[in-house]
This record gives sequence, structure tokens and C-alpha cells, in this order.
Amino acid sequence: MKTLLYLLLFMSSLPLVAQKQITIDDVFGKGTFSPKRISGVNWMNDGKYYSAQSGSDIYKVDVTTGQPVETIFNGDLLPDGNRLNDYSFSGDEQKLLLRTNVEMIYRRSFTADYLVYDIESKSVEALSENGRQSYATFSPDGSMVAFVRDNNLFYKDLSSNEETQITTDGQFNEIINGSTDWVYEEEFGFVKAFFWSPDNQKIAYYRFNETAVPEYNMQVWGDQLYPTDYRFKYPKAGETNSTVQIKIYHLNNGEIVDVPLGTETDIYIPRVMWTQDANLLSVRRMNRLQNQLEIMHANASTGNAEVVYTEKSDTYIDINYCNDLTYLQDGEYFVRTSEKDGFKHVYLHSIDGKEVQQITQGEWEVTELIGVHEERKPMVYYISTEASPLERHLYRIDLKGKKKERLSEKSGTYSVDMSNDFQYFIENYHTVQTPSVYSLYETQKNKEVKVLENNQSLKNTLTEYAIVDKEFMEVPLENGVKLNAYMLKPKDFDAAKTYPLLVYQYSGPGSQNVNKRWSGSHFFFHQYLVQQGYLVAVVDPRGTGYRGRDFKHITYKQLGKYETEDQIEAAKYLGKLNYIDASRIGIWGWSYGGYMSSLCIMKGADVFKTAVAMAPVTTWRFYDTIYTERYLQRPQDNASGYDDNSPINHVDKLEGNFLLVHGTGDDNVHFQNSVVLQDALIAAGKQFDSFYYPDKNHGLRGGTDRNHFYKMLAKYLMEKL
Repeated sequence: MKTLLYLLLFMSSLPLVAQKQITIDDVFGKGTFSPKRISGVNWMNDGKYYSAQSGSDIYKVDVTTGQPVETIFNGDLLPDGNRLNDYSFSGDEQKLLLRTNVEMIYRRSFTADYLVYDIESKSVEALSENGRQSYATFSPDGSMVAFVRDNNLFYKDLSSNEETQITTDGQFNEIINGSTDWVYEEEFGFVKAFFWSPDNQKIAYYRFNETAVPEYNMQVWGDQLYPTDYRFKYPKAGETNSTVQIKIYHLNNGEIVDVPLGTETDIYIPRVMWTQDANLLSVRRMNRLQNQLEIMHANASTGNAEVVYTEKSDTYIDINYCNDLTYLQDGEYFVRTSEKDGFKHVYLHSIDGKEVQQITQGEWEVTELIGVHEERKPMVYYISTEASPLERHLYRIDLKGKKKERLSEKSGTYSVDMSNDFQYFIENYHTVQTPSVYSLYETQKNKEVKVLENNQSLKNTLTEYAIVDKEFMEVPLENGVKLNAYMLKPKDFDAAKTYPLLVYQYSGPGSQNVNKRWSGSHFFFHQYLVQQGYLVAVVDPRGTGYRGRDFKHITYKQLGKYETEDQIEAAKYLGKLNYIDASRIGIWGWSYGGYMSSLCIMKGADVFKTAVAMAPVTTWRFYDTIYTERYLQRPQDNASGYDDNSPINHVDKLEGNFLLVHGTGDDNVHFQNSVVLQDALIAAGKQFDSFYYPDKNHGLRGGTDRNHFYKMLAKYLMEKL
């Protein structure tokens, strides 16, 4: 017994196996902490199979086993030089549209070389020989494909190989048919702006006239002898927007019917979709200030339209990127989401727009409307924050708001890809500590069929590094509000010591950084800093999302005011903790977060020693109409809301260390923002540091730029904080 005791004491005295130190190359170069994903999934018609892409191959997978049973497309059939980016099936699943050689334009827009693959004959043909295409889409019956080229709309009959040009007036920086202008793409989240009718006989499409929209001039440096100018239409706050029309093309006779949108042309059409009736088009119209939303129903034959539903707000109405309106198959009802009662919930309406039932309710939010399974006893599937604002869970409920059932059990974050017939779904589950686990589920019984990917190799990798958990906390404000936050502390944290603190935040309207989910590259960069002896805190101020309308909308007409106050007060609170060195508190952020870190180092000069702003807005007068005016109205309406919290008007307060970084090719938050801020800082006699990335966009995507930036960021923080 004594021998065993001595052995145990000896073993406990041995040093633990040394864990690896995270490097920035691990995070932004090698992809050491990048999880595997299940991508390229398309549910097949019979509900027994789905397809999945692996490299350039496409497989048919049995849903009951999760195993491939057939190769639908062999990537070796691609013409030389083509790379497969994505694919879609025809309605009868006899053909594939293969999207290859994608070249991005902005965040979502692109051109590509589309190929049509006949599954039976195994033949591959170019969709068109007349130039690259964008957003190619099968008609519902798979007999035709519509696409955009050079701002014009086309369709091709696959049986006759006849290509028809629907519009002819498309021209860069003037007229756009079938796709969106820059600001719709960025702020309403879509670029394909044409829609096949359910009967294959009509195509509804957007037409943008952006002739009167001011141009932004962005110099492109490259490696040429003389830099070139890239001019594109970008409506800054208060400036002229594109004039938008909705048109319906009839394939049988070539007639184009205009949908009347009213006498006021300074409006937005954020969504268009067909109802279950192939002759009834649903159009959503908003006023420029985005505080009134109308659902219109238009007759496709005559164009006659009527408003069936109107919602107004004393602040603004958000349009989700995800599906938030579903027309039921019976043609008698539709389901939509709204935050009109103070929290975003699901509502049932009759087809004439009358509200029939509030389906979900409570002091929590529906974050995504998955869809409505209408067979037998119709059920609505949705993701919500009911369990916690920091989590996302899958629920179902009937159309009367009864029989609610939570389908996800464990604490964490869930998202789902539901099959078209609602028989199965692929669940993506992850937590703070656990990367994505993809599982196939049978819906009705909520039964797991198979784990498709558990990221075990990444889990094993994580054990080799000194990864620390998020320590969640609430930061109390003097007004009684409590902010959600978390902190990262070193593995060998000693409460008797004091540490420098870096605050990371984004803070934009409706955003969320504090949550119980697997985090990306910023999280592992922060882990790197923790290993260097820093504490990192993340705080969601007022104005961020998923805590109700009042919490989010408080920043209306005064972006930056409450968010800055909250970050400063949170930093003061954290600075009073015994283990934090209040003289060494820093803050950093990207985009809106860069705007906030700029304001905080100025307005909170007595709190923050160091700040880093990456690609910041420095005056909302420079940002686009849709985003900015949604929260601030126009500069003509609310000048003080634009100027009171602009960093360029607070440069005289700067006392600490400030690093300003921007890409000169940023089409979103223009480099102009940093140029003007630098000019103001220089005029005020303030010393600061700056760096620019030639020709790089808002996210520094591609190449080694992100790796370079984070190394520079780390070096700056270690020298200045």
C-alpha cells in the first residue's frame, strides 16, 4: 500500500505535458483551428436521398445511412481549366447546373462559366457561348435556364438551345436588369433579382435605373505604370438612390408587364417572390426611412397591385436576410415574422393580409423561420432564443400557437438544413468548446440517424493547445441595465496578479458577439493574446441584438452614443477588478467595431490606453443610404445624429495610442473614411499610427493580408498596451 501511495505522489509531482503555443500562422495561415463543414447539400425530391459535393465530385447520399450510394457527377468530366464552385438540380433531377470559375465582384455578386450536365447521357455543355453569366437558375420544370449577363436578363430553352435576350438596355453604372445595385446587394443581402413563376411561363425581375446615383471613384494601384480609376454607383446617406421597377416577362408572347409601385419613387423593394398562385406576385415595399413596410399582391397578367398588409414603426423595420415570409400551399394563408410586439415572432395571416394568429410569443426572439410543414397537422419550424439570448434552439409549433416542442436538447447553438418534404434535417450543433457536429435527423420522431461529421480531428488538435473557455458574466450599468459579456483568462491565471485587458467588440445594430457558439478566427487570435499574458473581454452594448426591440432600437437616430457610453462604463467596471491593471486597457474592432474603438479612445481617453481601428466608418455621412438612414434617418433630417458621434469631431480628445488601418480597395467602408480622420488628427496635432493595404477590400480577403494584419495588430498591442 505504501509503495502505491509513494508512486501516486511521485506521478502527481511530475510536470504536465507541455501544450503547444498558438501562433498567428496557426490561425490565419495553416488553418489549424478551421473546422470541417458539410457543404454543397441539396435535398432530393423523394426525401430518401440528398446530394453532397466533395471537391468537384457530387454524390447521392442515402439519408438512412448517411453513406454515398452513387456518383451523380464525376469532376473529371469538367473541361480543362474549370473548377466547380457550386451546383443545382433541375426540378426533375435529370440535369445539373454547374457553376465554375467564379470571379467575385463585390460581397455577393459574381460572374461564372455555367455548364449544363445531363445526368443520363453524362454530357457537359456550356450554358452559353456568348460570354460569362451570373445567377443562372433552372425554371421549375428544368426545361429552361435564366441568367444575367452585362446587366441584361436572358433565358435559354435547353431542348432547342435557343437563347432569348429579354432586356437590351442594360449598361454598367446606368441600367441593371435581373440583378441588384451595390446598396441592395450589401444591405438587403441578395443579388439574383429575377424569379421564375411556378408555372414556368413568367419571369419577374427588378430593373434599376442608377443613372442619377453619384459615383464613387476608387483608385486601383496594381503593378501598372499608372493607377486606374474604378468608378461605381454608391449612394451615400442623403444622396439619390436608384429608381426601382418590378417587371414581369411573359414567355409565351414576350410581353413585359409593369407592376405599379405608386407615385413615390424614392422607395425600396427589399423582397419579391411568387405566391402559390402562378399569377400572383408578392412585392414588399418600404419607404425611404424604412419605418413602413407594405406587402403588395400583383396580378401578373394585368400588373394591377393592391396593398394587403401595412406595418409601421416609430423607429425602423428590419428586413431579414433569411426567409421571413412563407405562402402556404393551400393559397389561403401566409406566415411571416415581425418584432411589432417588442420581440421578433411568427404571425399567421390570411391571403388578404388580415392577421389571424400570433403563433409565437414571449420575451424572446425568433431568429429564423425555417418553414411550415403543411401535411396532416401543419407545424411551423423555427430557431429561437427562448432558452437564452446566448443560445439558438430548434422548435416546432402548430399554426394556432399550440403544441410547442423544443427539438434541440443540449446547451449551445443549433442551425438546421431541412429537407423539402420536412422528413429529415441536417443539424449543425456547436458550443463554445465544441466545433460543429453535423448530424442527420428524422424530423417527426426527432431521432438522430447518423453523425455526418464530428470534427474529431480538430477536437484532438485542440487538446494539444492551451485553449481557455469563455467565462460569461454580466456587466452592470449605472442605469440598471446589465450587458452580456465574457472574458478570456490565461490557463495559469492568478487573481493576485494584475493583467492588461483588451476589449474586443463590434457593437453594430442587431449584432451579437457574446454567445454560446463556436467562434472563429478572432477567438483564436484572442487565445494567442491570452497566452502572451493578456486578458480579453468581449462586451455587447445596448443596440446589439436578441434582447428585444427596445434594447436594440435605443440607438435610433444617434448611432455611437449609447454604444460608446456602454463600452467606456464596462471598461471602468472591469478596471476595478483586482486582477486588471486599469492603466492598461485597450479596445479594438473592425468596421462598425473600428468606428467604436475610434470613438472610445477619444471619448474615453481617461479609460483606454490603446485602440486599434480596422476599416472604420469615421462619419456616417460617408456610408450608404439603406444601412445608415435605417438607423439615423437622412442627414437632412438628423444632422446632429450624424455629427455628434463622428470620430472626426472628437480628435482633440485623443490622448492614447491609436492605430488606424484600412484597405484602399474597400468598396464598402471607403478608404476616404480613414483619409479624412487622419487629416483631422493631423490638423489637431495628434500623433497616431496608420497602415493601409493596397487595393484590398473590406475583409482583406485573399492572399496573406489577414495574416499580415493580425501579426501587426499583435505587435502593436504588445508594444503599446
